[in-house]
Amino acid sequence: MPRSAATEEPHVFEYAPLRLVPRVERGEHLNAGVLVYSRATGFVAARTRLDESRLKALDPDADVEGVRAALRAVEAVCHGGAAAGPVARDDAGRRFRWLVAPRSALVQPGPVHTGLTRSPQAELDHLLDLLVP
Repeated sequence: MPRSAATEEPHVFEYAPLRLVPRVERGEHLNAGVLVYSRATGFVAARTRLDESRLKALDPDADVEGVRAALRAVEAVCHGGAAAGPVARDDAGRRFRWLVAPRSALVQPGPVHTGLTRSPQAELDHLLDLLVP
């Protein structure tokens, strides 16, 4: 019989903020989301929140719709499925590692951190509120 989440032992999870760097030469960034991964549960997810006025303060010419599309793509890769491309068919761990590898000048992962949790989804919600104004 499955144990309830309230009685499970905490397990390790990893997370990384998602940063927007609209003008890489200036080195300024703003947090726009968070990625959470739990190997123990096979959980990987991203939540994003774009503060358009903060983005425009860093770069008045920022392509807001392009930024939104890039953030949606991260969420789609986490969700998995063929529609999000080949990497979205990999297991949760490979998707997380692919997403936290630097590859974009605009959407960049922050450093990966670890913690203990009973609920990766609750951590995702908490970290979004904590890290993304």
